Amino acid sequence: MTNQVYVGPARLRRPGKAFLVPLLIFSLVIYNLIAFVFFGGNPTGWSNQILAISMASGAPWVLTLGDLMVVIGLICLFFEIMKSTRIGSSSIIEHILSTGVFILFLIEFILVRAAASSTFFILMVMSLIDVIAGFSVSMSAAERDVSYN
Repeated sequence: MTNQVYVGPARLRRPGKAFLVPLLIFSLVIYNLIAFVFFGGNPTGWSNQILAISMASGAPWVLTLGDLMVVIGLICLFFEIMKSTRIGSSSIIEHILSTGVFILFLIEFILVRAAASSTFFILMVMSLIDVIAGFSVSMSAAERDVSYN
């Protein structure tokens, strides 16, 4: 005799309201703080060397401030994509806020001298990827939730 067990759809737990903030806004704020406070609005400061390590091959590995800023942005992007896999009514608000962050990046890139760096451009592209991935993942997750009887 075989017993059938119904396992309902997995319920994804939503974090609190404080988690609605798009994480890439932190990379935008950190970039602006460093660019205006420490570099005086000059975008060339992002090529300043932070660390140099001699590798086993004899070649030096150099970490610049811009590289570190991109790593911070990648970490934020990772968690943003993880957030976009959750479905719920607040995910729409999260996508709208992420789109707003991308628009802020784009406007600043076009209009502000301190944002004319490859570091800022890469952060802006990460924000665009966040927007596109968020909507794409949400749509595919919504398709899986539709049941046809």
